[in-house]
Amino acid sequence: MSDVFYDDVIRAESKGMKIERVEMMVDIYESADAVRGHDFRTETNTHQPLQRTESVCVRNRSSRAAAVCLVLLCVLLLTTVIVLCVMFTQERQQFISKIENLTNERVQLISKNENLTNERDQLKVEKNYLQRSLGKMDGWIYYQSSFYFNSSEKKNWTESRRYCTERGADLIIINNREENDFVKNISNSARVWIGLTDSAVEDTWKWVDGTNVTSGFWASAEPNGKDSDEDCALTNSPGWADYPCNDGFRWICEKIFFLFK
Repeated sequence: MSDVFYDDVIRAESKGMKIERVEMMVDIYESADAVRGHDFRTETNTHQPLQRTESVCVRNRSSRAAAVCLVLLCVLLLTTVIVLCVMFTQERQQFISKIENLTNERVQLISKNENLTNERDQLKVEKNYLQRSLGKMDGWIYYQSSFYFNSSEKKNWTESRRYCTERGADLIIINNREENDFVKNISNSARVWIGLTDSAVEDTWKWVDGTNVTSGFWASAEPNGKDSDEDCALTNSPGWADYPCNDGFRWICEKIFFLFK
């Protein structure tokens, strides 16, 4: 029985030692774990500079991208400024051109106004002159810038012309149909001497100012006095006709009115 008890004690002690070994192993493992945990943290700390380096690289790349964007923005802004300057210059030139045109138009308007003022003043002078002239020229008629005198007595062509020239006029020169009708009206279609003759060259009719007659208002079959010394012309109801210059007829003087310049 003692042997059995002794065996039990030995087994108990063996179990106790095993338990103590297990506990020691646990302690060792825990210490190892602690050591491994400490080494892990230390290793983690050793990797932090590498992470910082990577972070710096990322920040550098971001800075370069920002710089590129800033440069592009500056280029875009500069281009915009240049385009605006060009547009402003063009509009400025157009504005200056418009101002120059308006200035030229203003100068032209001032010039026209001055011309109109001069014409107005000239018309006043002409009016005053006409009034004075009409007061001095009893029996004269004013028509289309000329004075006309319709005689009531009769003279031959030469004496009739002398009467006119002594008064600063001459026998009438008929330039158009309106003036021809005017002569008929003031003479009541009577036969009156006009300033037309071919006394210098037969059948070459000239006015008293030396101009040739290119066309006229001759009556039918007139002039017809080539062989009868009908070298002077008069007008009547049918039209112009040639007559001997020594015949006595009424006459019409014309005094052209010249505008003052």
